[in-house]
Amino acid sequence: MGNLALPRGRPRVLPPPAGMGFRLPPQDPPRGPSLSLRPPLETQASARRRPRRRSRGLFQGCPPGLPLFGSKGDCTTGGGGLDAPGPPPDPASLGSWRHRRKPGAPPGPPPPAGLLCLRPSLASCLGENRKAPGSAEHSMEDSPARSASPSGLTYAVAASQVVGLAVITLTGAWMGQYRGGIAWDGSKLQFNAHPLCMVIGMVFLQGDALLVYRVFRNESKRSTKILHGLLHALALVIALVGLIAVFQFHKKQSIPDMYSLHSWCGILAFGFYFVQWLLGWSFFLFPGASFSLRSRYKPQHVFFGAALLILSVATALLGILEVLLFNIKETYSSFAPEGVLANTLGLLLVAFGAIVGYILTREEWQRPPLAEEMALSMDFKTLTEEGSPTSPQ
Repeated sequence: MGNLALPRGRPRVLPPPAGMGFRLPPQDPPRGPSLSLRPPLETQASARRRPRRRSRGLFQGCPPGLPLFGSKGDCTTGGGGLDAPGPPPDPASLGSWRHRRKPGAPPGPPPPAGLLCLRPSLASCLGENRKAPGSAEHSMEDSPARSASPSGLTYAVAASQVVGLAVITLTGAWMGQYRGGIAWDGSKLQFNAHPLCMVIGMVFLQGDALLVYRVFRNESKRSTKILHGLLHALALVIALVGLIAVFQFHKKQSIPDMYSLHSWCGILAFGFYFVQWLLGWSFFLFPGASFSLRSRYKPQHVFFGAALLILSVATALLGILEVLLFNIKETYSSFAPEGVLANTLGLLLVAFGAIVGYILTREEWQRPPLAEEMALSMDFKTLTEEGSPTSPQ
């Protein structure tokens, strides 16, 4: 058969007649303008040779998501980058915050607060005052990932340290001035090591370990965790020395063990403190716990940490009363100097626990997560809960 006649214009291929399986010959190209959307080959080649222009908005100090202004793609209207001299332009000359105003176009609505970037530095884009590049304020305040200490936190932490050191000083003075000092010989002087070690470990160091996340607000999360765990470990070691001292003294003096309320509360506080430290190390420092498991255990860890500090302070108060009744029972009611000193020590213990508890319960004093910590937390959650992006679901 001959070629099939086709109308001019858009090419169309007719199906072959029924029963005939031959292939139609190629058709002539349609006349008229080309309908192809691809540019000519020489245009494609020149486009491949042309260097790609990189957007400079992210490298000129504008946070992601802010509109880019200027002819050079930065967050300044003059297009000069971070070091562009001159005052910021009039916002009315910019027009709409979504599109750059063309000459002669009416001005658009003002941009939403916090989205328009008129000053050249990143801190200026975020509403911070620009400081000198070499100053400490520039390095700490101009960074959006850093936060200054809230008002009152520094004074509260300082007060807790003053009271805590006063507790240790009064305990040492009590054991040295009225109880004869400290020695490791099985006598009453060995028993005097027990109150001092327990106050240092189970009260002062435990409270300081709880305040680590309030004091070191701008340090990395892992460094803060390690310091938190090390302080608790040091407190456990010192408290263990105090327990060994009192048990050895009781054994050599043939005094029964674990019969008083003070001894019951003390052994419970030390045992739960050790378990709390092991669980915290396993969940938060050992890289085996999943994100959901850590999230579920964290509230319990925080609660039992504060509860153990309260239990430790209460146990210390019971121990003070027990020592006074065993040694100055006859003169205690007549305001003996040793009794007054011991009572003052008890009040300072309560004050230390109250100040630490107050700092821990202030929500605005909690440590804010840094930007890199939030990103790592989301990545860790994705890898542990949803699987790796390259692994089959």
